[in-house]
Amino acid sequence: MQSSWSNSEARRFGRDALGKRVYTSRLLGREPSLVLHGGGNTSVKVTEKNKFGDTEELLYVKGSGWDLATIERAGFAPVRMAALLKMAKLSRLGDEEMVQLQRAAMTNPYAPNPSVEAILHAILPFKFVDHTHADAVVTITNSPNGRKRIEEIYGSKVLVIPYVMPGFILARDIYLRTKNIDWNKYEGMILLNHGVFTFNNDARAAYEKMIQLVSKAERYLNKKAKLPKRQVKPQAVDLVELARLRRAVSAARGKAVLAQLDQSPAAVAFSRRKNLKSITGRGPVTPDHIIRTKRVPLIYLGRPKRDTANYVHSYQTYFKKYKTKGLTCLDPAPRVGIWPGVGTVAFGTSLKENAIITDITQTTTNAIARAEKLGGWRALPQKDLFEMEYWVLEQAKLKKGGSAPVFQGKVALVTGAASGIGKACVAQLVQAGAVVAALDISPKITSLFGANVLGIQTDVTRKKDLQKALETTVRRFGGLDILIPNAGIFPPSENLESLKDATWEKSVALNLTSQQQLISLAVPYLKEGVDPAIVIIASKNVPAPGPGAAAYSVPKAGLTQLGRVAALELAKYGVRVNMLHPNAVFDTAIWTKDVLAKRAKSYGLSVAEYKRHNLLKTEITSADVAALAVTLAGPAFAKTTGAQIPVDGGNDRVI
Repeated sequence: MQSSWSNSEARRFGRDALGKRVYTSRLLGREPSLVLHGGGNTSVKVTEKNKFGDTEELLYVKGSGWDLATIERAGFAPVRMAALLKMAKLSRLGDEEMVQLQRAAMTNPYAPNPSVEAILHAILPFKFVDHTHADAVVTITNSPNGRKRIEEIYGSKVLVIPYVMPGFILARDIYLRTKNIDWNKYEGMILLNHGVFTFNNDARAAYEKMIQLVSKAERYLNKKAKLPKRQVKPQAVDLVELARLRRAVSAARGKAVLAQLDQSPAAVAFSRRKNLKSITGRGPVTPDHIIRTKRVPLIYLGRPKRDTANYVHSYQTYFKKYKTKGLTCLDPAPRVGIWPGVGTVAFGTSLKENAIITDITQTTTNAIARAEKLGGWRALPQKDLFEMEYWVLEQAKLKKGGSAPVFQGKVALVTGAASGIGKACVAQLVQAGAVVAALDISPKITSLFGANVLGIQTDVTRKKDLQKALETTVRRFGGLDILIPNAGIFPPSENLESLKDATWEKSVALNLTSQQQLISLAVPYLKEGVDPAIVIIASKNVPAPGPGAAAYSVPKAGLTQLGRVAALELAKYGVRVNMLHPNAVFDTAIWTKDVLAKRAKSYGLSVAEYKRHNLLKTEITSADVAALAVTLAGPAFAKTTGAQIPVDGGNDRVI
């Protein structure tokens, strides 16, 4: 590991102490092997004058909820040093009371809650204090004779502290241990099974001490426990089975989850270890990870319901063994799955959660593999891990935020998604919490939407393209819950006697055949979906066709009939199928100026009159249709299937 310090970059953050603190915090946060997803904390001690002109000693410490990689000045909580030092001298202090006292000692009531390690940072007699959960160091401490190995690496240059529960207990323990020591003898402090502290009165020196200490541990591991670079080819994945596993885990968690498959060489190699159950059953790299990943992963043996049920039972047994009065069992569903021979799977309710779980899993499996080379993977005892998982301050981190959107954790697929109704459906599905595969023949589809949308350029009239798009969707998200077949065209108006074969065939291919193929290919995945639903975008032309529109009306009528049959066939699997009949939605791609003018003329109306040619005298937009389509896929219509619903402002011919 190399120092990333840059004088020119440092100057951009300011020459004051807090500016330097922000800069070196970000340097630490950039390195995933030091901190992962909110892990670690940093601080700086300063002297400031308050509004009354009094001088105060303050500790600016990382605030709860901030990530070191992106932290700003506002992410540090200013706490009065005098109060923190008094807290360290108390013989007892409850966690929630500690948080209250720390907050009461802040000079800015709008700043975030101070880190739970604020007292510990305060008692270290240096201006800058850095704390990381360095992978290399924690890996070594999680092996047999871990303490002796640390002493072998660092000699007497670091202070070694046995594992103690974070927060006041840890701060109090270190306060008592170090009351009379000469801190200048030490380059840092190692907390076994927890992490590394470095400190100095200079920001750069404190940061580079961290780099130096961690580099020594990395060199030790590379010498004693280097992992071979292997080209591992994963076995083929049964994507329907992946969807089935996702459904079982969703049921255990009581909400939809995504299932992100990791088939990197390291993940596949780890999944093939012979002692998989034993080594993964010992616990995480550091107790901080447990609120993200649970204590152990699910070992998937090809029996989705049974394997998940066994995991749930094991978790509930673990809870009953260590629970104390007042604790309520968290949801018992796994967050990580190990699929032997295939790879690892993250089970989160969002892409962000899955990314965090995947990162931690990669770190954990790498640490386990290296520790095994040092004599065997060791983790903290179950009781210590339970106390962290059910620690009130850690639970508070997970409870922030409001209620989840209605489609959180659900997977949708929309065709014709680059414009009009399809584009509006994608936008509203994402707003409702879903991840979406957006299909369109336009190449712009791949970059049209944000992170929660997988844009796939697809010709829906080609069955192989549809098959590939579905497989890509399930591989990325783990399953499929909502299908909105929307792609279509409105061919030129031609009476039957002059209807061209090419016009008819093109319309049938896109407006009917492609939809049938899409639904047929999607059914195996929808059968394994979470509250699955199909919403077909049909047309007002089904109940009320117009002259010259045979090439459009007939395929749409066939599509509606297809939906009715699908409703009959799929009801036993819990798949709902409903149809929407929009009319005169003029902000879609099929309504060109030429088509709109011709249709208006055929009714003897101006374009403006034609747009509002309905009983309510209102214009229907893509967003209106999308709103109803998304609602149809949700819980409000959980007991409705086979329905045909108009979105037309009231059409006298339909009514």
